[in-house]
Amino acid sequence: MDDSEIIDLFFERSENALVETKRKYSGLIMSIAMRILNNKPDAEECENDTYMGAWNAIPPRKPGNLTAFLARIARNQAMKKYEFINAEKRNPKAAVSLDELGDCISDEGDTIRYSDGVLAEAINSFLSELGEESRRVFLLRYWYFASINEICEKCGISKSKAESMLFRTRKKLKLFLEERGL
Repeated sequence: MDDSEIIDLFFERSENALVETKRKYSGLIMSIAMRILNNKPDAEECENDTYMGAWNAIPPRKPGNLTAFLARIARNQAMKKYEFINAEKRNPKAAVSLDELGDCISDEGDTIRYSDGVLAEAINSFLSELGEESRRVFLLRYWYFASINEICEKCGISKSKAESMLFRTRKKLKLFLEERGL
């Protein structure tokens, strides 16, 4: 079943929308949740929360890209769960990825920028200017929390190339954000 048919099922409020969504997207959602939570029962709970989030959001929203829409819900659900569970402890994969990016973003007023969406818009603009390979490596690392080895496997590149691409992209991002006063 294609995405437009699944979205139509959501608009009809048919429970088959959830069945078809799970059939098609369970692997993606679990992959995102496992990278962040590193715990299967928590990831399964996040998967269910993702379906509930989609059920509550569609309608009124009609996503143009169901894959990206569900991935975003899954990531947000997993990050909420991560923050709740790991208030005292940290998932090393997620922590390392976020620490790497922390060097690109200044500490002053981050809360305001996050709530206004200005930083998110700037990063989206930056990503649109990257080449396809650099953008894919960047997103795998900082959106999906993939390890360097996983990135190498998915992109067919060496470890040193992945690490240098990430280093150069972070430098470009820092410069890009500084030029915009972020």
